[in-house]
Amino acid sequence: MRLRPATIIDLPDIMHIISCAVERMLAEGKCQWDHTYPTATHIITDIHADAAYVLENDSKVIAYGAVLFTGEPAYSAIDGLWLSDAPYVVIHRLAVAPEMQGNGIAAKFIKSVEHLAASKGFSSFKIDTNFDNHRMLRTLEKCGFCHCGEIHYPQGSRLAFEKLI
Repeated sequence: MRLRPATIIDLPDIMHIISCAVERMLAEGKCQWDHTYPTATHIITDIHADAAYVLENDSKVIAYGAVLFTGEPAYSAIDGLWLSDAPYVVIHRLAVAPEMQGNGIAAKFIKSVEHLAASKGFSSFKIDTNFDNHRMLRTLEKCGFCHCGEIHYPQGSRLAFEKLI
């Protein structure tokens, strides 16, 4: 498996993964994603900002995430306490191909980003997720993240996590 920057050529594969994730969340009654977020516009913006990454296996895209090394403005007002004030990497919009779910792919994506961030000199990894995203909560625990509090977006509050790398 290999983490690499996504290109516009990857957009159909990425959108298939995203749309399947949206449908699954909606079917489970979760409210983190819907048909208005994330959209192709969000992914194209990620690609143009050099923030779009895919995990591929045998040249097939199996996961997508926006990987930001520039911070997340919402993280400056945490209800809680971060582990550090160091510059950090953050992942948004992480989704795994439906046929690959249950195989630890999200954890492999996160570990790959952790290695990339460390190679760039980052010592902190922050991420947030919805309260009812039990799969991601288990993945974050498995990957060694610590719950630090809550952050707030216009669309709602999220649980915030950090891992020192």
